[in-house]
Amino acid sequence: MKPSDHPDPFKQARTEQGVSEIDDQDDPVQMVLRLKDVRKCAHNWKTYSSEATPGRIVVPSEVNIRDTRQIPFEVDPPKHGAFRELLDPWFKRPLQDEYRDKLREQISALINEVNQRDSIEAIYGFSLLLQSHALTVLMNTPESEAETFISWGTHVFRSEDDPLDAGKAQQLYDYIDQKIDEAEASPSDDLFSTLLAAEVDGARLTREQIKGIIILTFAGGRDTVINMVTNTLAYLADHPESLQRLRDEPEIRTRAIEELIRYFSPLTHMGRVATEDAQVCEHAVKADSRISLCWASANRDETVFENPNEVVLDRKLNPHVAFGFATHNCLGATHARTIMQVLIDELCQQVDHIDFLSADENIEQWGEFARKVGYHKLNLAFHSV
Repeated sequence: MKPSDHPDPFKQARTEQGVSEIDDQDDPVQMVLRLKDVRKCAHNWKTYSSEATPGRIVVPSEVNIRDTRQIPFEVDPPKHGAFRELLDPWFKRPLQDEYRDKLREQISALINEVNQRDSIEAIYGFSLLLQSHALTVLMNTPESEAETFISWGTHVFRSEDDPLDAGKAQQLYDYIDQKIDEAEASPSDDLFSTLLAAEVDGARLTREQIKGIIILTFAGGRDTVINMVTNTLAYLADHPESLQRLRDEPEIRTRAIEELIRYFSPLTHMGRVATEDAQVCEHAVKADSRISLCWASANRDETVFENPNEVVLDRKLNPHVAFGFATHNCLGATHARTIMQVLIDELCQQVDHIDFLSADENIEQWGEFARKVGYHKLNLAFHSV
């Protein structure tokens, strides 16, 4: 097994039962493991709701560290549709040339910098920097704000020794309050000011709703983007022939990006709360109990994906659910895909090969399942073209 491989810990349970129960802070979760069932449950928002107590659909639950509802993530139709109508144009901006040019400038400069070094620790010396600077483009704030984001580390709600850190969460909330106050006093064209001027169903957004949108913007694409970038670098270091192929065959890059996203599935799963008694794979789901839609397991479903545990760069049939599915598909998916597209383009142009030096794997434990999501540390050496 290569150092960059991500084994599938769900195969046996997915094949034999289709579900598996885990405990989450004394609030059990029934993980749904097969692609067909994950998609069916995700589509059925009336039975499997996102509009529960704020924080409860997240696994691990954030009920004890926040009471602000993340919007539109924790809102069901029809309210969800009204918020998406407001937010989608903003979060589709990565399709614009000017937006992509800003990302390209940032990522190109970062690659040029690491090309000059003997080695780097890729998480804090590359992926965190890339994600934090790219976030300023998404929010349309000065790039200098990235230094604040970098200082928070790789997780919004997580410190080194506490997976759910209320103190660290408060640091984010204080920052958001400050920025909303500044936007009220001196409006600009950033996301804070845009939301202050926005309406949904004929009414201005409340401060709490604005905070919910901003919290989701920070939390939803933080560690996921960092893991995706880091895992991609590790894979290309471990498979120099793949970097060469992407360089030689630019026409497969879009498919390759979707395949890397499928294979690494940077978010393991997301929860829902049952509104009524139901069944998944002939297993009972009680009203007010939780299920999780296990994207990572669904994306390795051998009944759907040929050779699911291999990265097939030009995979043509790829109905992955790494960005969710149905109503609550990821608001930031366009931003994340654009980051990956620019990153792959710039790596192909500037980097001849990458050496994999050493790594400390990041393993999530979900009941019986030990899943590699990325790395705590990853040491690489870049070699320029």
